Amino acid sequence: MRVVIAEDLTLLRDGLTRLLEAFDFDVVEAVDNGPDLLPALLEHRPDVAIIDVRLPPTHTDEGLKAAIAARAAIPGLPVLVLSQHVEPLYAHELLTDSNGGVGYLLKERVSDVEQFVQAVHQVASGGTTFDPEVVTQLLARREPLRALTPREQEVLRHIAEGRSNAAIASRLFITEKVVSKHINNIFAKLGMPPSDDDNRRVLAVLMFLDAA
Repeated sequence: MRVVIAEDLTLLRDGLTRLLEAFDFDVVEAVDNGPDLLPALLEHRPDVAIIDVRLPPTHTDEGLKAAIAARAAIPGLPVLVLSQHVEPLYAHELLTDSNGGVGYLLKERVSDVEQFVQAVHQVASGGTTFDPEVVTQLLARREPLRALTPREQEVLRHIAEGRSNAAIASRLFITEKVVSKHINNIFAKLGMPPSDDDNRRVLAVLMFLDAA
């Protein structure tokens, strides 16, 4: 699996490269600034791009802009964002394009190697994965969520993290039938049609949560 990395911190960039190569990923290029990222993505057309939002020269949104431009040129290009902080605006920007896998993790999650590698695979395969802290902050911003019960909010967090009904049932020690009931209630209360497509339902929920 071919990967392009964009990270300006040398230690983290080299660490990510070594970690991924240890799990049989092929890191075709690792850049440390925004201007070099878009050409790298267009040239290599990787199976997944792992990018930092804030890259030189301005350390604002160079990584995000390059990723969005690359996805416009290469529809469905999988992008996994690594950020130092929760930045809901950037999550929303990615979610406006529902083609291809997307993910948003805090950099501290990289220390959990198994979880990080799983997230890379999930995004590369067209799935969606979001850091629990990102999900929590997005949930906190929406008034309609007050209509959800505490259990429904818990289920919604797991949905947004990309978990299947079976995985949610296992985590919460309830049956899949009960999970389905909670999900139907959630969609009804949020005014959204239910969906059996895991990736699509995650994107739909998070787009709703982060809408202005």
